[in-house]
Amino acid sequence: MKLNYDDNAKVIKALADSNRLKIIDILSCGEKCACDILEHFDFTQPTLSHHMKVLIECGIVNCRKEGIWSYYSLNNSNCNKLIIFLMNIVNDTDDCICKDKTKCECK
Repeated sequence: MKLNYDDNAKVIKALADSNRLKIIDILSCGEKCACDILEHFDFTQPTLSHHMKVLIECGIVNCRKEGIWSYYSLNNSNCNKLIIFLMNIVNDTDDCICKDKTKCECK
């Protein structure tokens, strides 16, 4: 399995914000309207929109529009891919980069 470091780094960078982690936690309960998410924070709707844009662009959150409302949900497939990626890099597996001596300086 070839690990995609660049794509996963983008996701990890997006998640390296406590507000975004809290948003992920909120969405783990199911789809939420932006107004419902905003109730958990002490910041403005434009700030929430910025956080949601970052999470959508990295592929962790989905957005659907219904009239003037935006509804957000976790992209479970991409969340699972991130979990598998992290498990693969922290567990000793046959695919470990160190098994190929041309890719690292492990001795």
